[in-house]
Amino acid sequence: MWFDEAVIYQIYPLGLCDALDKKDSDHRILRILDWVDHIKETGATCVLFNPVMESDYHGYDTRDYNLIDHRLGTEEDFQTVCQAIHKAGMKIMLDGVFNHVGRGFWAFKDIQEKKWDSPYCGWFHLNFDGNTEYNDGFWYEGWEGHNELVKLNLDNPDVRNHQFATIQNWIDLYDIDGLRLDVAYCLNDSYLRALRQFANGVKPDFVLMGETLHGDYNLWMSDEKCYSVTNYECYKGLYSSFNSANMHEISFSLNRQFGYENWCIYRGKHLLSFVDNHDVERIASILEDKTNLSVIYGLLFGMPGVPSIYYGSEWGIEGRKRDGDEALRPAIEAPEWNELTDFIATCANAHTSHPALCYGGYRNLHVWSKQLVFERACEEERIIVALNMDDVPYVAPFDAQATEGIDLITGEAVSFQGGRELPPHSVAYWKV
Repeated sequence: MWFDEAVIYQIYPLGLCDALDKKDSDHRILRILDWVDHIKETGATCVLFNPVMESDYHGYDTRDYNLIDHRLGTEEDFQTVCQAIHKAGMKIMLDGVFNHVGRGFWAFKDIQEKKWDSPYCGWFHLNFDGNTEYNDGFWYEGWEGHNELVKLNLDNPDVRNHQFATIQNWIDLYDIDGLRLDVAYCLNDSYLRALRQFANGVKPDFVLMGETLHGDYNLWMSDEKCYSVTNYECYKGLYSSFNSANMHEISFSLNRQFGYENWCIYRGKHLLSFVDNHDVERIASILEDKTNLSVIYGLLFGMPGVPSIYYGSEWGIEGRKRDGDEALRPAIEAPEWNELTDFIATCANAHTSHPALCYGGYRNLHVWSKQLVFERACEEERIIVALNMDDVPYVAPFDAQATEGIDLITGEAVSFQGGRELPPHSVAYWKV
């Protein structure tokens, strides 16, 4: 599957294109054309677009699944962008927001007008004996208590048919290669199975990647449901291990998920790995020691999973959750490039070029408070990933089971005789 070897580049278009607070129709989505070469040069192989369809405000409050948000542009504009991305050799995933819609969704507005006479009452969870703070004259279930997001009845065949026809339309118009399923942890088992069966019938290598937070990801990820899910467990472990100088935390999670023991729960699966995204603090804001920005990205691209880059973070922009979602999803006139971007591109290219970093298992070789050395191995090759987040060099005591190798990041030959010194704030990928 192409996703197994992918590097994802995530864009929140309403933010990047400075469309969020606009009311006029414009061709703002075409700004992404200026980013295509940059995205390709980072080593990304797939662009993930957060919502681009017509919505009440932030994209997750859909008004119409089949209209490009007028603030971004037209169907033809987005086709132009998708064609440019595909021409550059990259895949495309869209954000599938199927659990809920906005209050401006056309079927919900029909109920507001016609009440119980609307043919769309069965599309939602309604009660005409109740009400909400919006005083529609009826109660409805909102997503996790947010009544601006109206929960759909996904067991209704008409709702499913409408959404599946939407996906078919997106494939026909934009030739998309997969979906990020928003709040996949809210989508029931029957719906996920039906969605996977439909998607595979339309495009056999179509990827469903679900947003999941906590719990056993196997509840949503299998051969019959999501192909992959978001790895929030390791997201937390990544920044927390650096900020608390405790590499035992992330190494425990990685071994628990991908190690060789029989109880390891996601071995052979390809979860989406990330250090930030549109919902959480930028890594440059949450990481207490900024000199470790390159180190945490080195770990991201060396550990099991499909690594993801969030637009702007590749050159270290900041954004704090306390300042609101808009601070995490800023408008950016043009992409930038610096030493961090250079390093990320090097790691990304190493990741996509070496099967051990895409398919290899996970085995801890040395874990200390500020250092971590682990092995990624498959039939074709064996790679040792070593990092030191400390301000001083560190000689890592581990058995490389080899006398020499080559560093895939620097291209230099290395010797393991007498131990191997890790420079301060460094990452190495040693092919042995």
